[in-house]
Formats: sequence, C-alpha cells, structure tokens
Amino acid sequence: MSQKAHYKIVIVGGGSAGISVAARLLRNSRDLIGKVAIVDFATKHYYQPLWTLVGAGVVSKEVTERQEASVIPKGAIWVQDAVTEFQPVENAVMTASGDKLYYDYLVIAAGIQIDWNKVKGLKESIGKHGVCSNYSYDYVESTWDNIRNFKGGTAIFTNPNTPVKCGGAPQKIMYLADDYFCKLGVRSRSSIRFISGGATIFGVKKYADALQRVVERKQIETRFKHNLIEIISEKKQAVFENLDTNERVVMPYDMIHVVPPMSAPDFIKQSPLASGDGWLDVDKYTLQHKHFSNIFGVGDCTNLPTSKTGAAIRKQGPVVVQNLLSMISGKPICNKYDGYTSCPLVTGYGKLILAEFDYELNPQETFPFDQSRERLSMYWLKKEMLPLLYWKGMLKGTM
Repeated sequence: MSQKAHYKIVIVGGGSAGISVAARLLRNSRDLIGKVAIVDFATKHYYQPLWTLVGAGVVSKEVTERQEASVIPKGAIWVQDAVTEFQPVENAVMTASGDKLYYDYLVIAAGIQIDWNKVKGLKESIGKHGVCSNYSYDYVESTWDNIRNFKGGTAIFTNPNTPVKCGGAPQKIMYLADDYFCKLGVRSRSSIRFISGGATIFGVKKYADALQRVVERKQIETRFKHNLIEIISEKKQAVFENLDTNERVVMPYDMIHVVPPMSAPDFIKQSPLASGDGWLDVDKYTLQHKHFSNIFGVGDCTNLPTSKTGAAIRKQGPVVVQNLLSMISGKPICNKYDGYTSCPLVTGYGKLILAEFDYELNPQETFPFDQSRERLSMYWLKKEMLPLLYWKGMLKGTM
C-alpha cells in the first residue's frame, strides 16, 4: 500500500555525498533532527577508493565495507527504498515501493551509474577468462587473481570515453601490476598497454607530464581515443573503436582490466532535472539546480565540470549545506565551490603522485612540496590516513 510522507529535507542517495551532507546538516541545525530523510535501498556502504589496493593485493576487500545502518547520522530518517521519479513541480519524489515523499528542499546525491552492459560481452566475462575490474566489490578480487597469477603476455588496461569515478583509477592498477610483474619475474616477457577512450593521460599538464615519465620508465604502451566496445572472451580478444576513424581495432590479451562506461543514473536522465547530457543540471558554483531553486546536487550525479572523486564531494558538501541553511533562514546564497578535486595517483607499491586542482585545471596543492613527484608519504596517506578520515570525519560531518 502506497504512503505519503513529508520531510523538511529529502536526500536522494546514502553514499559518500548523501551521508556527509546529512551529517553536516544535523550538526549545524538541531531544528532538523527528525526532519531529514535519506532515501537509499542499499544495505552496505563501501569506501571505494581502496578498491585499487584490493585489486593489487595490498588490503582485503572486507575492510572497505560497512553496514549502511551504521553510517546513517543520528537524527536522520533512513527510508530504505529507491527513488524512481522526480516530481519537482509538486516537491515530491516517487519510490520503487510506490510511496510518494514530499519535501521542502531536495538534495540529490545519487552517485554514478556503472553501465556494464554497454560493452558487449563484458557482463558475461567479468571475473573469468582473464577479464577483471576494480569497479565492483563482487569482482575486485579477480584483479588480484589475474595479477599474481600472470605468466607473461599482453596485459591491457582500459579507460572509457565517459566520465568515471576517480579518473586516475584506470591507470593506477596498471602501475601496480607492472611492479608486481617485475616481482614475479615475468615483466620482461610481458607487454602492458593502456588503451583509453580519452585524449590524454591526464587533464592537468603538471601531473600529465609526471605520469608520462612514469609510463616511459615502465615501458607501457599508450593508445588514446580508442574506446572498448566488445569483449570476445572465448578468443581472448578486445574490440575497440577508434574514435577518430570509427574503425574497429581488435587486440588480443592474456589479461584485461576493464573500466566500464559510466553515466548519470537512469532516473535522473529521464527526469526534468537533467541537463542535455543526462547529468543533474546544477550551477557549478552554488550547486543549486538551475531551474528549481529548492533543489541542490552534490557528487558524481551532477554535471559539474570536474573529476568525480570523494575529495570533490568533501568540498562540495559544505557548500550545499551552507547554501541550504541560508535558504531555509531566508538569507541569500553566497557560498561557492571552486571545482576542487583530488586524484591520489598510485604509481607503484609505495609510490603516489597527489594531484589536486580546480575548475581551471590549476594545481591547488595541500602540502608544501611538489606533489607531482612520486612519494612514499603520499602512498601512506592514501592507504592509512584517508580511510580513517573518511569513516571518522567526512561521514560524521566534521571535515
């Protein structure tokens, strides 16, 4: 039986963005206790940035998983359901169970959709026949199985021509694999290829130059503007489309790490809230929706022209919260997000380049040294400190 409910604020999504915004709202205003609803069907919450290190055999996948109930902020109401439709004129959302939730204000933090089915043969092949991916909790261990059991041959690492969460992740696992192949003694009889639908190794010149030196040192072959469209697993062949010529290019592999195409969630694409390319259409500075003033967006589901990372969410969340609280109290919206994002680029076991930059692709570095240099200290920051800051700080609304 369908039900109607009304909340001061409805937050769509219980991932990094939704939980951190809810926690920060409730810390800033006790008046909101019991009036903030988080809508998410998932029972588990994952710290996905560590999946690169799971795929490289450094940490177990279990340390990245918590019960969703354990991260719901005190004072928030968890509606364990999935939003299927937005009705912004009515200030309402519909859920999969048929309920209609009304709101005064809406925050959309729905994350990104992984489109496994957009590469022919990928869903049937993932986790077997040398095909692996770090972009799934269920299959991330298959990456480590492939790396540690590699006997030599061709190892392909792909990157699609769509936005992806953590834009550096497609190449990070490749650098770690190169290191491990050397340890196994099979690197001399191996070919490592980075085949990307993008145009460059990285979008910020300072870090691109540093990564190019890594690629050259490791003797990795790169090919750009080639987008994976099919896996023929029984032949161990990958089919790419040359985006300049539209020709099909077939490459044999012994192992292939696939980063699947990604897009905005379908229920956003099909809604009146989407931009022309399907993402949530928000102002890139205030994060307020361009057509519905009581709606805000945060995180990977938005059309913000910056990399989709947890670090970006950490900076976007406070802007959404302050602007929302200003709006509730009748004050003008004045907080702005400058596009800050961060990509911790693991370049080997114990090595990391910490890329930080803004909308203008200007480096915006935290530490008083050149972060484009590979450093052990930054590797330990990613492996040990950032997960702690995530669980104990960001999800609690304190950072």
